[in-house]
Amino acid sequence: MTRHLPNFLTLGRLILVPPIIVLLFFPGRFWSAIAAGLFLLASLTDFFDGLIARRFRVESSFGRFLDPIADKVLVTGALIMLISLDRVPAWIVMLIITREVAVSTLRAITKSWDTTLQPSPIGKLKAVFQFAAVVPLILHYKYHFYVTIDFHLIGMALLYIALALTIWSGLDYFLKFYREYNAREGGPEQ
Repeated sequence: MTRHLPNFLTLGRLILVPPIIVLLFFPGRFWSAIAAGLFLLASLTDFFDGLIARRFRVESSFGRFLDPIADKVLVTGALIMLISLDRVPAWIVMLIITREVAVSTLRAITKSWDTTLQPSPIGKLKAVFQFAAVVPLILHYKYHFYVTIDFHLIGMALLYIALALTIWSGLDYFLKFYREYNAREGGPEQ
């Protein structure tokens, strides 16, 4: 059972995407809170699937393939819905999606070279900030506890940090690709 648990968690992340999307069609406080809770649960599976796979040494090629896809589907699906609710600017989402497609393309190209561009610590930090930004953006509303918390403002601040890390990690991948390409082709490395 432990051997397959990381892959089940990754698949669970994908399975949670449609309910989150459907809940975002009902943008009131209650449904937004439920959608945010599901998104948070789904994003936590990203942490636990990798932790379990490494700790019990049950990493698989299927898991390495599916994990980044599940992350991208979860984050971009939620962000696209948030555009339609006027909670995030479309240009930010477009930059994030463009980076994800470009990096996935570079990784696919290097796979045919018998090497793969490995995720960097910047890329992992980018994912954390993307997940952390989307939860308060889904919550969106101001909540009054002992103080007033503006979840939309918090989410936008985190999203701008995520955007900076997204661009930085994308440039990092392109530099790694350039070095790998030059090493493969025998060109001068800069």
